[in-house]
Amino acid sequence: MRWSWFPFLLFFTGCDDLPDASAERAADTIRIASYNTHLARGEVGKLITELKDGSAQVDAVVRVIALANPDILLVNELDYDNEREALKLFQERLADAGVEYAYSFVAPVNTGKPTKLDLTGDGKDYGPENAQGWGVFEGQFGMAILSRLPILSDDTRTFSGVRWSEMPDNLYPLDYYPEEALEVLRLSSKSHWDVPIKAGDTTIHLLASHPTPPVFDGEEDRNGRRNHDEIRFWADYIDGADWMLSDQGTEGGLADDASFVVMGDLNNDPENGDGRHEAIKKLINHPRIEDTAPKGAAETATADFDEVGQLRVDYVLPSKDLQTVTSGVLWPKEGDPMREVVHSASDHRLVWLDIKLPGSEK
Repeated sequence: MRWSWFPFLLFFTGCDDLPDASAERAADTIRIASYNTHLARGEVGKLITELKDGSAQVDAVVRVIALANPDILLVNELDYDNEREALKLFQERLADAGVEYAYSFVAPVNTGKPTKLDLTGDGKDYGPENAQGWGVFEGQFGMAILSRLPILSDDTRTFSGVRWSEMPDNLYPLDYYPEEALEVLRLSSKSHWDVPIKAGDTTIHLLASHPTPPVFDGEEDRNGRRNHDEIRFWADYIDGADWMLSDQGTEGGLADDASFVVMGDLNNDPENGDGRHEAIKKLINHPRIEDTAPKGAAETATADFDEVGQLRVDYVLPSKDLQTVTSGVLWPKEGDPMREVVHSASDHRLVWLDIKLPGSEK
């Protein structure tokens, strides 16, 4: 079943024994969260104007983040601009709500970036369908990382320029795209980021992405194939594969002893909904990853898509060497006034993970 990717009402059941994101946490823990804020807009500069002037949805998103109060936050769907004005305004909105971040990371993404090719046979070599990643303008559906812990900027790696055809054993639809696209079309619909942060005496690599939804295509399954390979990138990266070259010119994947957290709206549920589930299953069950999420369907669902129902598509997956205290999906209980705020903020839920600060007393 194909799901719609536009706003609609959510009917998440909730569960009284879910971990409470607003509960007090110990001083020796840090909270890492991923949230698809649904703040992407359909026009250049519209988000900036809305952040300046305010809106009910922006206010709701800020209140959700303030409730969870993460120390490290990946924001999916925050439109990117070269001056970083949207990010700055968003940080100011959060600071006004008492949620301040000393460090941030943002970089260009592939959405809306022209390929100058007719990728879909529509007779045009421009427009969102013919861009590196679907977008009506460059930077739509961008990403950002906010942190209270230092970001090791000199060691950050991004992979927006990796061509899809460079991935070994890729699922690139050779019979669909024009021949010249093989040397042009990129793997990442937005980007893949390795953003290291200093946490106590340990470096934690934030492995952030937002793969394309595995829908809005035809029998060629170009988006389903790309979603699979965008997710598989992280399994290869964690395995230390040597085929990827970063935008900074460095080769290869993650070191065998590196601590990391894979995070983002990966647009794939391991069991249900559209899409190829092999890559997300491989990632969740990777020998270096500890899937700490609650095991019940209602507890792990992070969105409720039209005609499909509740799906787990947003993730915060820590490496096994990190000591998890608790984790959850932010969904207030029935009767909690914040429940409607969460509902009005986004069609996704904020996913969070608390870990002991590496180096603190066990």
